[in-house]
Amino acid sequence: MITYILQPGDNLLTLAQMYHTTVEEIVAANPSIGPYNLFVGQIISIPAARQHKPIAPHHPGHSTHHTKCGPGCVSKAELDLNSFMRVLWEEHIAWTRMVIISITFKLPDVDFVIKRLLQNATNMGAAFKKYYGEQIGAKFAALIKDHLVIAAQLVKAAAAGDSKGADMEEKRWYANAAEIADFLNKINPANWPKDAVNEMMKHHLRLTKSEAVYMITKDYASDVAIYDEIEKQALEMADAFTNGIIKQFPHLF
Repeated sequence: MITYILQPGDNLLTLAQMYHTTVEEIVAANPSIGPYNLFVGQIISIPAARQHKPIAPHHPGHSTHHTKCGPGCVSKAELDLNSFMRVLWEEHIAWTRMVIISITFKLPDVDFVIKRLLQNATNMGAAFKKYYGEQIGAKFAALIKDHLVIAAQLVKAAAAGDSKGADMEEKRWYANAAEIADFLNKINPANWPKDAVNEMMKHHLRLTKSEAVYMITKDYASDVAIYDEIEKQALEMADAFTNGIIKQFPHLF
């Protein structure tokens, strides 16, 4: 067992990769620590019964894209991409939640919060642009923006008691999810199977809808509980995107 002090950018996935263990084993070794409430300087225990998995060394002034560290190694470029993807999806669900709150309780910040939420689509497009180019990055940004705009319209209709409008927006939402799955499969067919991505997106929609319904109906205990599920699933999505990019472009990592 290793005693480890958390550093900036650390998360349980990257630590599991570094020490050749699993997130579940780290969580089991730290029963008093919330896996989604880590902080820099926190001391945790990491099971180290298995062989340590090193990170490729990084030398200032040299590109990590060309640093090879051998089989079983996780490069700094891989860790950086995974951390960035996780930040993007954490922001995605956090700002979505804030929009739900602002719409439900008619807060004066709603337009500003929606504007910030839509910035997430731009940021996601920029992340894809680095690997797939300008056109694909812009298309992905547009699809994610539609996903977020429709979500806001759905919450507005539901909060207003407009069931017909809510049903219409929900159908648009699922159609958009299918379009996203089709798009991702076309740009990375080997690693993002259409059916799997579509189910992943639909699960995200189901959880988010439940979150909105619980908030609107003032079932706050269920609302908080479902957000934990949303966060877990969002991080799984981030990891799926990370792994797909790494496998498609191994020479960049």
